[in-house]
Amino acid sequence: MPLATFSPMTRHAAPTRPAKPNPLNLLVHETSPYLLQHRDNPVNWRAWNDDALKEARTSDKPILLSVGYAACHWCHVMAHESFEDDGIAALMNERFVNIKIDREERPDLDQIYQQALALLGQQGGWPLTMFLTPDAEPYWGGTYFPKEARYGRPGFGDVLVALSDAYHHDKEKVAKNVGGLAEAMRRLAVPAAGEAIEAEILDRIAEHLLGRIDFVHGGIEGAPKFPQAPILNLLWRAYLRNGDGRYREAVHLSLTRMLQGGIYDHLGGGLARYATDAAWLVPHFEKMLYDNAELLSLLADAWIDAGERLYEERAAEIVGWLTREMLAAPNEAGNRAFAASLDADSEGIEGKFYVWDEAEIDAVLGDEAAFFKQVYGVTAEGNWEDTNILSRGHQSGLLSPKDEARLAAARTKLLARRDTRIRPGWDDKVLADWNGLMIAALARAAQVFARTDWLRRAEDAFAFIETTMRDSNGRLKHAWRATPDQPQGRLAHPATLDDHANLARAALALHEATGDGRYLAAAKRLVADLDAHFWDDAGGYFFTADDTTDVIIRTKSAGDNATPSGNGTMLDVLTRLHHLTGDAAYEARAAELLKTFAGEVERNFFPLATFLNAADFRAHVTDVVIIGQRDEAGCAALLAALKAGPQVNLIVSVLADAASLPDFHPAAGKTAVDGKATAYVCRQQSCSAPVTAPTELARLLASNRRSAA
Repeated sequence: MPLATFSPMTRHAAPTRPAKPNPLNLLVHETSPYLLQHRDNPVNWRAWNDDALKEARTSDKPILLSVGYAACHWCHVMAHESFEDDGIAALMNERFVNIKIDREERPDLDQIYQQALALLGQQGGWPLTMFLTPDAEPYWGGTYFPKEARYGRPGFGDVLVALSDAYHHDKEKVAKNVGGLAEAMRRLAVPAAGEAIEAEILDRIAEHLLGRIDFVHGGIEGAPKFPQAPILNLLWRAYLRNGDGRYREAVHLSLTRMLQGGIYDHLGGGLARYATDAAWLVPHFEKMLYDNAELLSLLADAWIDAGERLYEERAAEIVGWLTREMLAAPNEAGNRAFAASLDADSEGIEGKFYVWDEAEIDAVLGDEAAFFKQVYGVTAEGNWEDTNILSRGHQSGLLSPKDEARLAAARTKLLARRDTRIRPGWDDKVLADWNGLMIAALARAAQVFARTDWLRRAEDAFAFIETTMRDSNGRLKHAWRATPDQPQGRLAHPATLDDHANLARAALALHEATGDGRYLAAAKRLVADLDAHFWDDAGGYFFTADDTTDVIIRTKSAGDNATPSGNGTMLDVLTRLHHLTGDAAYEARAAELLKTFAGEVERNFFPLATFLNAADFRAHVTDVVIIGQRDEAGCAALLAALKAGPQVNLIVSVLADAASLPDFHPAAGKTAVDGKATAYVCRQQSCSAPVTAPTELARLLASNRRSAA
């Protein structure tokens, strides 16, 4: 489950302190947009590195660790209130070694200290403010602290004095906190093992989650409200397993309300990170790459089921936003991957770039304004903070094609006007794991919506990662960013489990979409690197590699955070590789991975959606083997038949002949019928009779869904 960020309903603007270079602030040497936002603070910031940690040990000062990211609104608020204040900065500099971390560059460190905060009984989120011993061990923490006491939170100056004094004058209590937290984190790094996760367990979990659905507005009940794509996927799988229409309704309702609500950018495309209210009206305006990747993938599956025009249009708008606003700088070969995020704030005010006054809409649209305002809920009073968030949340679908064409023309005009505003900050660093999510989603959506241009974009981004984000030893790195003084870009930070897992899944999605064996080889290399540097002999993959030396503990979990679980993704990847290659080692590792975390469902299943979805996939996987040439009409018609009904457990292979299949594969040695493209549907070591008619393939797949249930 994504971590909730402290975010009251009202907008917050704080005056920005005029920038005065601080020669003792070392963030000027970094490339992270988030760290560079703080390079002129009077705080003597350091990045997380050996020199900063050595400084803390040498001076015997505790570490004040501040973790955030470039698009984080409340990170900006705390910066303006406290980190730009000379008095607060003086306290910080006198009493602490101050270290700033971009949580997107170092998710491993963020994960460790978020876990520590949770063990202290506090709600996690960003900005994360942790107090550490000089050995980087946590002893207390929180999230956002106001400069002066309010919101029921102590003032930051008082916190600084109290935590500094505690370190120097209450060593026994600090040591007790450190020891207790360290022991608790060690216990959490040992997951509860179990046996296979049966369909009955999956159904019981789905039924419980269904009870948490808001059947008025969609999504998990309450506020704030996150998209929660893995949970919606879990409910979708329950519908396909047992045919219970309540699950289908929950998913379609949630998707429709999100895509019509204010959380969706109706002018520029793309979904914000979450809504602060229960009706999806008021977004936390930052846009993250990973949320839109997960939504795009789910949209493709839901469209196959319902054929809803809304889904197809929103998918195209999301990809339009991606290619218009989210392409990072090219590498030397001209390949381009995707940037990380767009800020919630512009001109120091949350959402200012996105909201509208009625008078401005009237001026831009003229005679079309009345119709547009009626559809998007625009009024003179506004629907939020005396202004308007564009929303169609009261509509269940699109209007007539004629009316939608009128609205599209109006949106084009408003988007052009909006483009003249001061834009939110853009975090243009490339993250391997988030790009993996988007590449896989694009490959899937390209097949579903027959968009070869989307597939080319996905391939281009994958080529960027493979050729640009490896060090001289061939090891994958986590982040890359180009700057004016380093146009060739700078690699940073060790790759994590999620980087390898998401890119392996992306490679397999590209392999399925193209049939190109290079992608299968790339997936195998990524998994080999994981096995060499991340696998725990006790079972499961650690989040960090065995040669990542600056973490106090190697965490291991199957729980989703803001992004899907790496161990959950790997259960899917290993299953696919076993079916595609016949290598029994992949099956053995998948079985061990499943057992390692299976007992976690008895502790807390809510964050395990990605892992549970992979367990369902592994139990019900179906191989569709099409023998023929991918570019021939007969083969294309059979591939199109895969869209005749919803499918989530297919592995599709298009082969010139079946000789390339592994010997164990039930379709090995099968042949085409009468020289026509021929399909075989295989499950549990048994294949159907050969079919050449698309209608017959669709019938077989529908029958397979019923038998799997």
